Amino acid sequence: MGSVKDLIVIKSPELGLGEGIFEFSNRYSVFDYGEMPDKIEGKGEALCLISAFFFERLEERGIRTHYLGLLEGHRVKRLDELESATNKMKIKLVRVLRPEKRNGYDYSVFKRENSNFLLPLEIIYRNKVPEGSSLLRRLEKGEVKPEDFGLKEIKAGMKLEKPIVDFSTKLEDVDRYLSYKEAMEIAGLSEEEFAELRNLTLKVNDAITERVSSLGIENEDGKIEVAFDDEREFMVVDAVGTPDECRFSFKGFEVSKEFLRSYYRKTEWYERIKRFKGQENWRNIVGPPPRLPENLKNAVSNLYKALCNEITGKKFFDAPKLEEVVKELREML
Repeated sequence: MGSVKDLIVIKSPELGLGEGIFEFSNRYSVFDYGEMPDKIEGKGEALCLISAFFFERLEERGIRTHYLGLLEGHRVKRLDELESATNKMKIKLVRVLRPEKRNGYDYSVFKRENSNFLLPLEIIYRNKVPEGSSLLRRLEKGEVKPEDFGLKEIKAGMKLEKPIVDFSTKLEDVDRYLSYKEAMEIAGLSEEEFAELRNLTLKVNDAITERVSSLGIENEDGKIEVAFDDEREFMVVDAVGTPDECRFSFKGFEVSKEFLRSYYRKTEWYERIKRFKGQENWRNIVGPPPRLPENLKNAVSNLYKALCNEITGKKFFDAPKLEEVVKELREML
């Protein structure tokens, strides 16, 4: 299906909601490059279980999701029924409609269709503006102003009084950020639906923040994906609340995929990404990324496992506590 998950289709969504199985892999991706050269042991199971935990939390709050349960053998189970870790999640499937590429992108299909499709948006919530945030780069370039988000100022390291919601494209070759008007327009949403979508994002943010903050983890920002079900009601899809979807920190140290991004930002490969990303065949031009050192790869594996154990409250993995893993990573860097 993609660089980090595989999809098995049980029932196609063409004539109504379908069903499928996500297989979360040990692959990872950064900077939209696609599959990286290393595998991180235990990552697939950790992300699957963390996402299941938050889908079940959202359901308790009356929020629709595409989650149907976890597969252990051939049985579909809830998280607390599992006997061991799994990387397989059963889900409802929707259609993925695609904008037509001609003189830019034509999104008219999202106005013609009424239900059963993925919104062509990546929806981002921000609780903090950490160093390296894309929001700071956009401010520097004059692409956005603090007033666009109801704020007087935005600066690095700032904790926001109220979370803000941001949007980017989901189905283009290279994601680009959108104004609220553009996001509403390309997804074919009414003003009421757009307000509901922003409110839904804040509710998901609340659920994630409430859980991780009880563990001493800060939820700085994150992204969700949303679809219309067969009755044009929103439902949260893909994965949610994982360290790949969220930027988490623990005692000021990144404990999410952002940690891997930070590592690669120090390489010549990343300098080529900055120079060529967006050009035709840019992935071929920048060439293959460097491999991770073995000790770093093992520590990152322990990071995913520790986060899963602590967020779910169940010891699925024989891994050190998060505090110990963070100490090791700090020393390594």
